[in-house]
Amino acid sequence: MPVHKYRRYRPFTLPDRTWPDRVPEEAPLWCSVDLRDGNQALLDPMDLDRKRTMYELLVKLGFKEIELGFPMSSRSDLEFTRDIIERDAIPDDVTIQVMSPIRDGMIEDTVKAIEGAPRAIVQIFNPTSVTQRHAVFGMSRAEVKALALRGAETALKLRDSLPGTEIYLQYGTESFTQTEPEFALEVHNAVLELWRPRPEEQVRVVLPASVEAYPPHEFADRIEWMHRNLAYRDAITLTLHTHNDRGSAVAATELAVLAGADRVEGTLFGNGERAGNVCLITLAMNLLSQGIDPHLDLSDLDEALRITEHCNRMPVSPRHPWVGDFVYTSFAGSHQDAISKGLKALERAGSTVWDVPYLPVDPRDVGRDYQALIRINSQSGKGGIAHLMCTEHGFDLPRRLQIEFAAVVQAQAESGGEVTAGQLLDWFTQEYLTPAGPPQALPAIDSQEAAGRVLSDLMADRGASGTVRELRVQAPSGGDSGPWVVYVEAGSGTVVRWGVGVGATEQEGAERALRSTAERLSRAVSA
Repeated sequence: MPVHKYRRYRPFTLPDRTWPDRVPEEAPLWCSVDLRDGNQALLDPMDLDRKRTMYELLVKLGFKEIELGFPMSSRSDLEFTRDIIERDAIPDDVTIQVMSPIRDGMIEDTVKAIEGAPRAIVQIFNPTSVTQRHAVFGMSRAEVKALALRGAETALKLRDSLPGTEIYLQYGTESFTQTEPEFALEVHNAVLELWRPRPEEQVRVVLPASVEAYPPHEFADRIEWMHRNLAYRDAITLTLHTHNDRGSAVAATELAVLAGADRVEGTLFGNGERAGNVCLITLAMNLLSQGIDPHLDLSDLDEALRITEHCNRMPVSPRHPWVGDFVYTSFAGSHQDAISKGLKALERAGSTVWDVPYLPVDPRDVGRDYQALIRINSQSGKGGIAHLMCTEHGFDLPRRLQIEFAAVVQAQAESGGEVTAGQLLDWFTQEYLTPAGPPQALPAIDSQEAAGRVLSDLMADRGASGTVRELRVQAPSGGDSGPWVVYVEAGSGTVVRWGVGVGATEQEGAERALRSTAERLSRAVSA
């Protein structure tokens, strides 16, 4: 590989960093940029109806700050901004956000676009990285700083220009991650000295990882240094806007919040330019799983997923953290066994604290049920099969029967693909519940000894012998009205087989179980 073409990042040394010793205590302030960053990254950008649908979802989820887009960059963004305002669709506790490059005319038109809104954040930004200064704009440091101050002055003059609209200012050095930290601080502090914010104003400063350029710990060091050295820190809402180019946007954001950031911009499931923005749902769920209120309503993630896929016309991976189709599902046998036992132990203990192997949260808390926890393929073991047979069909299989039936299932599943709960029941019925037939007039089967005598007679009729090793009766779960299930294990020499019977009474179930056992055992002996 042509490694000579690439330069390593230059580490930013912060020997007295404090963020590694901190733990999260509360959620940051969230701002969704799905309608801007997420939308501009789509092959088919959202139309007005899809934007409305996405906006309504964001409000329902509990976002208090929602970016609508670049009103001056596209006609659709301007129409949507005006639509939200003119329909009075902004709840009292929600603040919209709009964005403008640092150009006087565009800033002025952006402010006009939010006329009539009760409150809005107006974000201005300019690129500051070395490469963009030289290759894109042909500007020196001094010229880039002067551009930032000119835009900041225009925004400040316009802040009080709309009667009835409270405007919050936000400034960001685009490509902060590729800007020299000391120069980024110089530009930000120059803007802050011009604005001279008071604590009640809470000016927003955004330090974006427009391109993820180094590991998460490096990003956290730089954020902590900025947090310590920004002017008017008590009047600033320090904001992150992280992208996922290196695949570590979530980690970088979590560490940067520990390093002093107050607010996070991102998208619901990580949609955005290139490898995407940070996934806000993942961040929020990570907090929930640690017992920290995420301040978002995550109780129906499947609905949020369906709406987002509809609006974006892009699928979310079935392995996406917390929300993918498979994330609460195990196919591996050992995992399935552990989950099944963990759920039973939790039920027996009556504990209100969630503690189940391989499930960091209770799927029911995010709108899932337990039906998809365990899914079966050729890699699955007895625990998962037994769990589905119990939860889906009511058969609480004895352990040795679990092992025997698992071999039946694995033989059937070798051709590949997932095995459904319906297929499990079909195979179980074919293997153990036939022949069911009408009940026979057999002696009372009220003990293992009585079952042994009946089995000896049934085996003798087939020219063989057998001994009952276990008799287990599963009483109706709903009282006397439900079916009785009886399990019988019997052996002849080294050959052991199970039979199962289902009946309206315990006697009927036992008769059918013994007939099933005798037939299966005699077949195995003769083979």
